[in-house]
Amino acid sequence: MSTSSQTSPPTTASIFTAQTLTALAFAAAVATAIMAFQLPSFASRLLRPFTSSTRLGITADTSGGSAAASIPEGAEKATIAAGCFWGVEHIYRKHFDGKGLYDARVGYTGGDLSSPSYRAVCTGQTGHAEALQLHYDPTQITYQQILEFFYRIHDPTTSNRQGPDVGPQYRSAIYFHSEAQERIARDVTRQANQQWYDGAVRTEIAPAGRWWDAEDYHQQYLHHNPSGYECPTHYLRKFPALQ
Repeated sequence: MSTSSQTSPPTTASIFTAQTLTALAFAAAVATAIMAFQLPSFASRLLRPFTSSTRLGITADTSGGSAAASIPEGAEKATIAAGCFWGVEHIYRKHFDGKGLYDARVGYTGGDLSSPSYRAVCTGQTGHAEALQLHYDPTQITYQQILEFFYRIHDPTTSNRQGPDVGPQYRSAIYFHSEAQERIARDVTRQANQQWYDGAVRTEIAPAGRWWDAEDYHQQYLHHNPSGYECPTHYLRKFPALQ
């Protein structure tokens, strides 16, 4: 007597397992897509070759020399942070070159570690911000102009972030060097907050602390590497004049 084989219906447990596996696969695909979006900027910045080539001065250095820019007596200093310092330095040089800017140097400030390296700052654990320090002629450029430009060229509404660059090293900050600078910084910030950013500004305003120059290859980075990474938030916004 022959017997015919019968297929057993799927159990509740097998259906649940299949659904769980499908959900896990979907979650993994989403996580991979997110990582693919975020990784290139971080990896490209963190894995830059750590070479040593000095590039100083307000005029782009094409000689390969190592002479520092000469800062005349009477020059004033401004220190700001607005995300990845490559783009911040580049846009300030393009706008103020030949208009009273003596020098613009990228570096680290606001942290606790002495002599921080780029690799250390990139971990977000040292407390430093990637920053820009400007030396300028106050008879041609005012501190207020520098700060109004600051609020035009980055997004000050995000805490510890600029575009895809995430971490406290990418915070928006103004580090003042005198009581007069503090007063101007707070006035300009209040105006920009009310008139340009609908009350959403998250910029830190604090006394300037110890400054550490970044490694030589970071100076004028985008001039020497035109196809290098530049944060997408670094562009000049066409706001009306502050009142």
